[in-house]
Amino acid sequence: MKETPRLIIVLTAIAIISGLVLAFTYNVTIEKIQQNAELKKQQAIAEVLPGLESYELQQKGDLKYYQGYDANGLPIGVAVEANGGGFQGEIKMMIGFNTAEKKINSIMVLSHTETPGLGARITEDGFKSNYNNKPFGDYTVVKRPVNNDLEVEAIAGATISSAAVTTIVENTLKDLQTAFGGEL
Repeated sequence: MKETPRLIIVLTAIAIISGLVLAFTYNVTIEKIQQNAELKKQQAIAEVLPGLESYELQQKGDLKYYQGYDANGLPIGVAVEANGGGFQGEIKMMIGFNTAEKKINSIMVLSHTETPGLGARITEDGFKSNYNNKPFGDYTVVKRPVNNDLEVEAIAGATISSAAVTTIVENTLKDLQTAFGGEL
């Protein structure tokens, strides 16, 4: 029983020191973490908007988007940061839209918690290419596409993740069409 107060003091000291170390580490690294996140976002915007020279954050209604411009300052499309539920957690993406041609340029997965080797394959070019130059519409996730522009080929063993990405794309497209009204 005499060791109980000593044990409490030692555990309290360990907890305080651990908390201070965590707070210090957070303060030292938070700026770098934010810089890396911003750089990743800039790279994603450039990837989903081919020919991008510059962009600016804009908002219509509730939708925030990045309006992209070419070297002549002409609009080339918009990029929208989107998220939604996947098989195991949230999927965050950047989606590029060619609003003039009413097509999806491409998508880029920014982060996810899908199953490694299965659902995590949503980041692979083979799956992402499903959306390259795809016309606006309601998409169907299929195991074997039959050359229909509105079909998305599912990843074998990861149909839920494939459908989740498709749902995120469709919901973002609907938000974009709502925000732009009759313009799209």
